Amino acid sequence: MPPANSKKSSTSSAEGAAAPPINCKLLLIGNSSVGKSSLLLRFSDEQWLPEDESSATIGVDFRVHKMEVKGKKVKLSIWDTAGQERFRTITSSYYRGAQGVILVYDVSSRDSFDALPRWYSELETYVSPSVVRIVVGNKVDKEFSRQVPTTEAQAFATRMNSLFLETSAKTALGVESVFKEVVEKIIDTPELWDTSSKAARGANGNATAPVGMPGGGVDLGDDERDSAGGAGGCAC
Repeated sequence: MPPANSKKSSTSSAEGAAAPPINCKLLLIGNSSVGKSSLLLRFSDEQWLPEDESSATIGVDFRVHKMEVKGKKVKLSIWDTAGQERFRTITSSYYRGAQGVILVYDVSSRDSFDALPRWYSELETYVSPSVVRIVVGNKVDKEFSRQVPTTEAQAFATRMNSLFLETSAKTALGVESVFKEVVEKIIDTPELWDTSSKAARGANGNATAPVGMPGGGVDLGDDERDSAGGAGGCAC
């Protein structure tokens, strides 16, 4: 007969395995044509569409991706503005409930980098200071036409209290690391996802996040994801 503590240990392991995943809402923001949708497509489907074969997505692109980080199961809902920034139609509802924000620029486009302070200004309006931010310099495969030095971008991210990475959606360089680092930082910030923690509760002791995704996001079904804009990828 196995010792009692062995049975207890097995039961604990089974309970741990059955624990529901942590839900995280991530946003991709930045100027048009910096490769936001290409990053999302590369990460979620391990695919890349050449710019001459892709087209701007109408609406909001939405994808779900599951991964395990720091021994915890995580279910990501990743939202891409998919061209809406061209018309400045991004609203507070898009930002609501986000636990992580990926600010993308094109290393071969000085204008896209110089626009980042404007995007940070929006974040100050719509999300809490505890939301994880990462600055991502995409298209490092265009090193020959680089306009933004790595050191300059790193310094900017540091000033903005943000993580920083350079990537290439075309070659997949650094793409997975972007999402992994953001999720790791979120896990290290329980107030963003653990509604049972004191940090996630208001003054009256009630959890501040509404029912659904911790932090106020909504875990959508397939039909709702389709209405959110489909799953098309683009180079915008």
